[in-house]
Amino acid sequence: MIIRSDIIDEAALAAGKKLKLVVRAGAGYDNVDLAAATAHNVIVMNTPGQNSNAVAELAIGMMIYMARGKFNGKSGFELAGKSLVLYGFGYVARYLAKIAQGIGMECYAYDPYIPCEIMTKEGVTPLKTVEDIFKTGDYVSLHIPATAETKKSINWDLLSLMKNNATLVNTARKEVIDEAALLKALEEKKKFRYVSDVAPDNAETLMASYADRVYYTPKKMGAQTEEANTNSGVAAAKQIIGFLEKGDKTFKVN
Repeated sequence: MIIRSDIIDEAALAAGKKLKLVVRAGAGYDNVDLAAATAHNVIVMNTPGQNSNAVAELAIGMMIYMARGKFNGKSGFELAGKSLVLYGFGYVARYLAKIAQGIGMECYAYDPYIPCEIMTKEGVTPLKTVEDIFKTGDYVSLHIPATAETKKSINWDLLSLMKNNATLVNTARKEVIDEAALLKALEEKKKFRYVSDVAPDNAETLMASYADRVYYTPKKMGAQTEEANTNSGVAAAKQIIGFLEKGDKTFKVN
């Protein structure tokens, strides 16, 4: 089975009596119950990297959109010379760093699972702590999965460290944001901005009071390009062939 946003839960797995493999065409797989899949002897894979450029381009597009006041005709500001901090340095973050460097941004990153040498090789300055991320960035871009450890981890303790005119960019998952803390940041930091590739649960509240400083896509759009869809679909198909012909489990996530 190849899926995008479909939910694969206990009921779906119980119905798929002959199901052996589920491939999520994309990087995230929080729509799949991994424990239930393992219990049913179903292997789950993802296709990391195939959507990365598309997501990176969207992040830059949203940053420019907000920097120019949502194209309201008034004077905005440029990204060149601003600092961009990447929380996580996987595929999307690396594509985003290249684009940002190309327009003159200073790039930093924090990722406890990636050696500093890799970041340095990409022209990105490594940071030592999570707190450093939020202190440093004019723009802070989130590239972390939604796990038990990360859900609501972007809390007031971290958001309070951000510059008054900083922008938080979320192309990850809405669950990593503590939305009460986000609302407080918008209330207390009069130039703080938030852009997201998915509507937060408190979207109506945010837009009612802070429409000029908040933007989110109507639905998750990061991977919605012709190229990304093709790349992910082809990768999923190749992984299925590799699994059935050679038992290849390279991108297994459960």
